[in-house]
Amino acid sequence: MKYRIKHGLVQFGADVILQDVNFEVHENEKIAIVGRNGCGKTTLLKLIAGDIRMNNPDSDEECGIEMAGKQEIGFLRQINFTDTEITVEEEIKKVFAPVFTCEERMRELEEEMNRQAEQDGEMQGLLREYDSLQSKMEALRGYSWKQDMETMFQKFGFVPEELKRPIGSFSGGQQTKIAFIKLLLTRPDIMLLDEPTNHLDLPTIEWLEGYLKTYDKAVIIVSHDRMFLDKIIDVTYEIEYHRMKRYVGNYTAFMKRKEEDLVKQEKDYEEQQKEIKRLTDWIEQWKNTPTKVAATRSKRMAIEHMVKIEKPRRFDTKAFHARYTPRIVSYTNVIHAKNLEIGYDKVLSTVTFLLQKKERLAIIGENGKGKSTLLKTLVGEIPALGGEFKFGQNVEYGYFDQQKAVQEPVNPEQTVLENFWEAYPDYLRGEVRSALGGFLFSGEEVEKKMGQLSGGEKVRLALCKLIQTRPNLLILDEPTNHMDLIGKDALEKMLCEYEGTVLFVSHDRYFISRIATGILEFSQTGVKQYSMNYEEYLEQKQKEALKEEQKEPVKPVKELSKATYSESAQGYGANESRMNSSPTLSDVFDKKTYYNPLKIVSRLERQLEKYEKQLEEDEQKAAELRMQLMSPDLASDYEKLMELQTAVGALEHDQETLLERILETETELAEYRGILNKE
Repeated sequence: MKYRIKHGLVQFGADVILQDVNFEVHENEKIAIVGRNGCGKTTLLKLIAGDIRMNNPDSDEECGIEMAGKQEIGFLRQINFTDTEITVEEEIKKVFAPVFTCEERMRELEEEMNRQAEQDGEMQGLLREYDSLQSKMEALRGYSWKQDMETMFQKFGFVPEELKRPIGSFSGGQQTKIAFIKLLLTRPDIMLLDEPTNHLDLPTIEWLEGYLKTYDKAVIIVSHDRMFLDKIIDVTYEIEYHRMKRYVGNYTAFMKRKEEDLVKQEKDYEEQQKEIKRLTDWIEQWKNTPTKVAATRSKRMAIEHMVKIEKPRRFDTKAFHARYTPRIVSYTNVIHAKNLEIGYDKVLSTVTFLLQKKERLAIIGENGKGKSTLLKTLVGEIPALGGEFKFGQNVEYGYFDQQKAVQEPVNPEQTVLENFWEAYPDYLRGEVRSALGGFLFSGEEVEKKMGQLSGGEKVRLALCKLIQTRPNLLILDEPTNHMDLIGKDALEKMLCEYEGTVLFVSHDRYFISRIATGILEFSQTGVKQYSMNYEEYLEQKQKEALKEEQKEPVKPVKELSKATYSESAQGYGANESRMNSSPTLSDVFDKKTYYNPLKIVSRLERQLEKYEKQLEEDEQKAAELRMQLMSPDLASDYEKLMELQTAVGALEHDQETLLERILETETELAEYRGILNKE
């Protein structure tokens, strides 16, 4: 056991956040903390990190925090860097301060040993300290810190030259990656990750899944990404109604076990209530009968001594609801951009696209290509570097920036109601409560302090304030970041019912598939608009990938292996597998051996036709499987995804083998035909 919280209580003023918390971390466990936004997940991470303290450490109940020795705890917080002027390298090198301290002391010892080379007594002490420092350097990976830093930096999609750039010149998503790199290089005993996949593109998320799964220390994760949790997690803790419960297994296993436990609890509760009613009815019937006094007392005691089963509460599934109509209707063309150059000190991308009324255009692609920069350019936060764009007539837009929504400074003592009222001072109290109620801030929730809000609650509040202007164009930058699954579902429903136009940036594949009617893709080759939904886009990309594969230059033919002619002279066995090597020229057609060139050529032509047909079938099967892999419906079905991936891998291996056979056969055919022409 590395770490333990016993009967912990956390509250802010009179508000209880976590109650009777019992939490354990064992060795290399990968632990998920799940629950609705605002339930206390981030609060728990702050408690583990030491940012806040329990409210009952001195109570009579056995409670407190225990650790096995000194455990280094690393926390990836949802914050910006305090100094954005320094370079990335300078920021990351802060991680290696202990290494540099060791290096400096080792240099001092080397100089001291050079001065005292003839004083053996003192020399022995210096050597012992030097040896100890060398061991410490190895434990800290001090001899490879620069290589580790550059390798990790590139794993997150950067190039080495960007280490010299100021942190402030990177996008919010890139800054999150840099913070993550620092944490991973620290290699803490217990790693705390709060929404680690926010701001990360899909290739980085997939790499991170593999890294964390094999990380040889403990990891505690708060995330709403179900697939991410299913691939990594060993243990799931749920926070519901201020209390925690431990489930062994990943997120899917937790959901299954939770439902099973709920069904069992409902059944046991109903059975116990029936028994209590039966005993109570018996007591009422016979309580005034003298001969039944003892039996009545016995049954009362039976009821009193029962371990009462709590009436089960169904999942906390309340979700915000908001349906509204734009103030005015826009004309058909909403935004038209032509050769629009976007960027800060240099052009990141050149964009041409047309957004029309009631379309929902998803902007996707790797981080750092200019997706958020495009939105900032459109709303006038940064100037265009070239080209042009214009809004259509009657267009009124509302802009949501999730980074500002979560990180913008606010008065922590201000209530939710006061914060909203500050933005809309003309609203009556009833109108304010009604608007906030649509986004789950009802009852006492409107009195919650801004400093106590979770990331998801801040997002809900920002969206609530945004839609009060009733724009006919919503420009949204990562609106689902920090939201729980139910919140995402509610937002999807709201946007699908929205009568205006939507332009949004997202890395959430499922959200995109539910919302988008078109795709604007940022890639290495440029920016391209697809007037189709996400599933059709994936199919189109698959077709484009197949065309590119067909255009690839033919691999050089490998040196042909030696073989005996006996196989070939007997007709190249009818029972041979399609994967077996075809007869080769070297030694097969020894000039001293009789052979029939026409027969061999005919046989190789048939074999070539067979290979090509099989290759076409395998490519078709692989394409179908890849389409299934990209289906949002399978986003959380890890077993099915692994099964499909294995099948694709097997087909790709077969295709490579077939291509080699085809090349070998074509080479032999060319040589045999050359022999026939000479004869």
